[in-house]
Amino acid sequence: MKRREFVKKAATLTAGSLVMPYLLPSGRLFAKTNAPLAEHVVYVIFGGGLRQQDSILQRYLADSQNFAAEGNLLHNMLEGLPPTSKIAYGTGEGGTTPIPKILSKTIQKQGTIFSEMRAISGGHYGGLNSLVTGSGVAGQGLKVRPINPTVFEYARRFGGFKATDTWFIGNSIGNSLPLLNSSNHPDFGLPYGANFFAPNITFGSDGYATLQNAKIYHPQEELEPMYKMKNFLDNSFNIKKGDMPGIKNTDDERTKIKEFISNTFIRQAAGQLPMPPVGGGDGATMGYAAEVLRVFKPKLLVVNMSGIDGCHSNFTGYIQAMHRADHALGFLWNYIETQIPEMSGKTIMCFVPECGRNKDHNPIMDANDWYGYDHGDANSLRVFGGMVGPNVPANLMVGNEANPVGKVTDFNLTIAEILGYKNEVQGAGLIDSQAKSLFERI
Repeated sequence: MKRREFVKKAATLTAGSLVMPYLLPSGRLFAKTNAPLAEHVVYVIFGGGLRQQDSILQRYLADSQNFAAEGNLLHNMLEGLPPTSKIAYGTGEGGTTPIPKILSKTIQKQGTIFSEMRAISGGHYGGLNSLVTGSGVAGQGLKVRPINPTVFEYARRFGGFKATDTWFIGNSIGNSLPLLNSSNHPDFGLPYGANFFAPNITFGSDGYATLQNAKIYHPQEELEPMYKMKNFLDNSFNIKKGDMPGIKNTDDERTKIKEFISNTFIRQAAGQLPMPPVGGGDGATMGYAAEVLRVFKPKLLVVNMSGIDGCHSNFTGYIQAMHRADHALGFLWNYIETQIPEMSGKTIMCFVPECGRNKDHNPIMDANDWYGYDHGDANSLRVFGGMVGPNVPANLMVGNEANPVGKVTDFNLTIAEILGYKNEVQGAGLIDSQAKSLFERI
């Protein structure tokens, strides 16, 4: 990049959009065509692949490691007794201490669980892509934006929400995660994208060194720190040449985000951030998602977790990550309902894995001599999902192995119905032709 071109772009960057560069204009095109069911949606994705047998079927080790040990590891989400033998899914030495339950009433009791759904893809990127686009398009490569519009673009264009009303919280910047906040579709794209950030990067050691004071560098006198900032942003957001032109922010949004970054560093140092009692990894991601909810009260927030992906080579770590993910989800729902009065009773939370895992194990064994599981066969298309909040039927289980109900592509249309623009999304004709709102599946 030529010096003059970089100085011009860097000056624009440092004017207020340093850490979350995807802050875009708003504006409705149409009147809402269905009455909203809730004011806010939080959409939790279990990225990495969650095996049906080990999770909702509560088989624990009986259907994976040939031990007669069954039980429920997801005690905030689901009803069911925990395992009574071979306890290795908790914390402490050997994982022998289960994490205490947060919710007094499970998500299953509070809402609706779809116990047997179908994923679109057994792979990571295809799975994530289907969850955020609602499209069944397969075969799209990494390092490119989706072909079809994302749930964020539908919300921005048809819901009329501003940039800070839509957020995508990722737990990493790997693969194509930062590119899933908007598509390459000519009728949607970056002008309707969501804010993306990976808190472990933004508020990690690099972010602390580079961004903590939220300094605005002088483009003529401080090129060295500006180049350092550019390198940090490129690494944080996988920004490619040509990816940033056209990004626009309102002054109020820039100010509020800058204050959010600065205050988050202060609250982080003081130990004041909302975090699950057992943090780290996915728990930390969920804690920062809670902070975004507390400050911005967005209309739509999507948060991705991926600790369970370790199942490929470490089954013990996988079941521990599964148990922690349930803990993090229970924490987030409890935080919304008890600590954010503007969202309590007005929010629907949806959750689903991006894919399942294989029926048969691979040859890799962990320290407990337990086999790992990959994903790619028919069993990896078996998933479950759920939703909870106002207008969601309580204590309802839908579907079973003999009668699967729902597809992961249903969640995009479900969110559209919750927020009041389902007909527009259907009319655009860019989602899976078999997708339905989960309210129609009930």
